[in-house]
Amino acid sequence: MRTFMALALAIIAPAVAAQSALFDSHVHLWDGDKSLQAYEAQLRDTKLGQAKFAAMWFGGPNQALAGDTAKIRAGNDGILALAASHPRMTAVVTVHPYDGQAALAELERVAKQGAKVLKIHPHTQQFQTEDPRVLTLVQRAGELGLIVLIDNASILPGDSEKMFNLALQAPGTRLIFAHMGGTNFRFWNMLKAARTTEGLLGDNIFFDVSAIVPLVADSPVEQEFVWTMRNVGIDHILLGSDYPQFTLEQNVDALNRLGLDEKELAKVRYENAKALLGLGD
Repeated sequence: MRTFMALALAIIAPAVAAQSALFDSHVHLWDGDKSLQAYEAQLRDTKLGQAKFAAMWFGGPNQALAGDTAKIRAGNDGILALAASHPRMTAVVTVHPYDGQAALAELERVAKQGAKVLKIHPHTQQFQTEDPRVLTLVQRAGELGLIVLIDNASILPGDSEKMFNLALQAPGTRLIFAHMGGTNFRFWNMLKAARTTEGLLGDNIFFDVSAIVPLVADSPVEQEFVWTMRNVGIDHILLGSDYPQFTLEQNVDALNRLGLDEKELAKVRYENAKALLGLGD
């Protein structure tokens, strides 16, 4: 009996561990270490304490506007320092596209320090996605090996269309469009058709589904959302929370209710982020 139980545990334990692997791609730490401690505490309270995560310092009360170069540099240093002391954390830095050469210099500085992800937000940072300075920044980020995370909650008219054009013009940069278009997610179904056109679109568009999954789960548009996820490609979708506005538990529970199969869930929960960000086990 003991031999049987030991064998059963040996088989079951890896499967459980694989199922529970999580990466939260969208965390806001507005108050530095204080926010980090609160985030990790709520993970422990919900038994998600081993989740890895990507965290940014700006958003909410912390703005990163054009001309705030000293503030941006300090914020980037702070988030990089937090990540250096927390092995499960990936730092997300920012710059402002309208700061021109200063933004490019800061991007190069943080890249040398190991930054992997740059987050920019057209709405809160008050810039136009179609501005040439945005393209210059995004292209340079790709040259430096950084992934660019951009808000895509469709807060502004034409949001998704502008994101699509940016991806077309920067094929050498991997882009994560946060919230997958928000309630305008249907736009992204066109990717299935766009990818059939040879030479038109690189395989550089990814999405995080933070905050939008809790909104669509159990809603009248739930099946359309799942259809969209599969059309853009399950391999291109990352789990996220948008903490502190939503918790990781809320997003995980909602994701589990969408009817995806276990292979699809494993990819969204962790495997896609592992491949994209080069995460260790």
